[in-house]
Amino acid sequence: MLDDKPEMRIALMCLEPGQKLDPHKAPLRLLMYVVEGKGTFTVGEEKIEADEKTCLPCDPMVPHGFAADKGERLVVMAIVTPGD
Repeated sequence: MLDDKPEMRIALMCLEPGQKLDPHKAPLRLLMYVVEGKGTFTVGEEKIEADEKTCLPCDPMVPHGFAADKGERLVVMAIVTPGD
């Protein structure tokens, strides 16, 4: 966790090749930013191949998750704000 305040939370997540964060829902607004590597992101029903410097927004209660590609470490910065 890089910062954790009521108005905004910033987290840095590092996944080794083949690891994943299963899709889940949250009542928060989210922006995922790829810092390093490549991966497959889920936003709602959509699967998105993304690499460095890609931003992926996600509205509240929309399923989201990601997986590191084989052979690639994936580093994602997530910025979370209240959904309302």
